[in-house]
Amino acid sequence: MTQQGRFITLEGGEGVGKSTNLSFVRDYLQSRGIRVVTTREPGGTPMAERIRALLLADDAQEPLDDLAELLLVFAGRAQHLAQVIRPALARGDWVVSDRFTDATFAYQGSARGIAQERIAMLEQFVQRGLAPDLTLWLDMPVTYAADRLAARGAERDRFERERGDFFERVRQGYRARAEQAPERMVAVDAAQPLEQVQRDIATRLDQQLTTWN
Repeated sequence: MTQQGRFITLEGGEGVGKSTNLSFVRDYLQSRGIRVVTTREPGGTPMAERIRALLLADDAQEPLDDLAELLLVFAGRAQHLAQVIRPALARGDWVVSDRFTDATFAYQGSARGIAQERIAMLEQFVQRGLAPDLTLWLDMPVTYAADRLAARGAERDRFERERGDFFERVRQGYRARAEQAPERMVAVDAAQPLEQVQRDIATRLDQQLTTWN
């Protein structure tokens, strides 16, 4: 029987370096002979990417209701789980995802103000107990992240255009999640130089590999 794979997520606000470090985690695991599937949320499948486009699009003509936003997030997640995450884990691959449900609690819960209990109900309904084995929370002060976004010079999506107080609530939401699940969710100081950030990630991955093996 094929051994179940492991599920690792990278979390954090805008501009903290999730995409760069997702590639690092993938390469690190592959160098140790592990089959890895990388993905992201919202998105991860053609249908879920279409939902992502709705979530990130300019809503000047029709503002997106907060509850509609939450339901779209979980609709994309249901598709993502069915088409990518669960099949990969079942065949023994490891899945590394740029964001998962911790982001929903941080963005739609803490920042938008939707009750945590409502999100938890959808989490149970859609995920049926599936949760990450390890979450790396890339944390940095909101002002640092804003400077990084400004330096990119790219057009910002609907979330990236939010105000600083929104992102501070997102950060506090992530902190609350980390306090609730300290064995799963590990804070990484993403304000450090990239080389040190990745050394810290590698150290944690080494610890987990030892534990899991």
